[in-house]
Amino acid sequence: MFDTLYENMMNMAPIDMGLWVSGFMLFAVLIGVRVAFAAAIAGFLGLLWFFTAKLGFEKAFWVAVKMAGTVPHSKVSTSALSLIPVFILIGFLAYYAGLTRALFEAAKRWVGWLPGGMALATVFSTAGFAAVSGASVATSAVFARIAIPEMLKLGYDKRFAAGVVAASGTLASLIPPSAILVIYAIIVEQDVGALLMAGFLPGAVSAFIYASLVIILAMMNPKYGPTVKGFTWGERFVSLPPTFPIFFVVAIIIFSVYGGWGTPTEAGALGAFVVFCMAVYKGMKWGNFRDALMEAGKLTVMIFSIIWGVLLYVRFLGFADLPHAFSDWIASLDQDPMVTLLFILLGYAILGMFMDAIGMLLLTLPVVFPAVIALNGGPDVAAADSAFGVSAVGCAIWFGIIVVKMAEFCLITPPIGLNCFVVAGVRPELSVQDVFRGVIPFFFADMVTIGVLIAFPGIVLWLPNIIMGIN
Repeated sequence: MFDTLYENMMNMAPIDMGLWVSGFMLFAVLIGVRVAFAAAIAGFLGLLWFFTAKLGFEKAFWVAVKMAGTVPHSKVSTSALSLIPVFILIGFLAYYAGLTRALFEAAKRWVGWLPGGMALATVFSTAGFAAVSGASVATSAVFARIAIPEMLKLGYDKRFAAGVVAASGTLASLIPPSAILVIYAIIVEQDVGALLMAGFLPGAVSAFIYASLVIILAMMNPKYGPTVKGFTWGERFVSLPPTFPIFFVVAIIIFSVYGGWGTPTEAGALGAFVVFCMAVYKGMKWGNFRDALMEAGKLTVMIFSIIWGVLLYVRFLGFADLPHAFSDWIASLDQDPMVTLLFILLGYAILGMFMDAIGMLLLTLPVVFPAVIALNGGPDVAAADSAFGVSAVGCAIWFGIIVVKMAEFCLITPPIGLNCFVVAGVRPELSVQDVFRGVIPFFFADMVTIGVLIAFPGIVLWLPNIIMGIN
């Protein structure tokens, strides 16, 4: 019996091996195994299975061991990934420099008089902070400390207050600098600078849709948004200068990259140095600096651990030829390409309920991205001849922004929604259940945003088209 089973396994087609190993990996994730470990174990076992069928077990074992040691190092040691810790460090240094509180205070004075004023201030100040922070988890943690106490003092519903912070924190995934956009660019081998530039307008659109939702809810029920009044025009204008360093750092990063003065990594490092100088000038103590480094280090290690594990799984997928087979199958479906795209995004929404955003993209993009390019008309299609109205390069950027927005959506969906756990962890008066209930209205806002970006690709490609000629 076992001999027959072994023989059948060794004679199995590589694509079938890929399906079985992928199923095992997803099962491991669903029962609670961390994505990094589930992907690494699945990838190693898959490589062992694949090469045993060709070389025998002993040789296959050493081939798999060698790949397990060399593949993650060869990919992670590239300079492109050095952007991630730099962007994360900028966010934590900005917090200890007091820039986040300055943003929140300015937003409170300028929009606090509107329905849901303090929640609006949270949305807009979070969007501003996202422009110097590459991690949504860090953004949520920072504003859980700053914004939630202010909203609770005014009598906001605690669940709604927590939901605003958790949902607004996801804007850091889209508004550059963004760690997830960098990871997407590396996986699909696209220009990092073009993707970062493409995130600005969609990030702004998402922030304004969140703000519109807050205003509507506050008008329907006062507990969702008492106003903040009493600020004079003089007090409003006085609040603006402390926020200028944020925009100064953003300008440094943008002009360094697109002025040809440095690579994105060098521009990010320069931005981090500028924020560090600001923090020192504002009196940052050694303990705060140490905390900023530790927090940035912890988050970076978590992200890189996921990348290491997933890269091994992705290498196995390449041997199994699963991405190419999936791409051909998607392209052969007798469905409108837009319908197929919507089903792919629905799959992301379901998968995101059980996986973290970065792990989900790393696991799926090697298979899904070629399929979407094929749906659009192929790797050389022009915008006029494409299914989605964008060129092949434009499709890669447009789909990247949409899938990253889906990743944002997954950061607040139960049971894995990482931002919700972060907010509950920072605020002891809130349970995770409170936060998950508070983000429910923002699910609908995200659906509207995704629909707008799908219907109007020009929102995504306008800046890349002006600067780099991508359409």
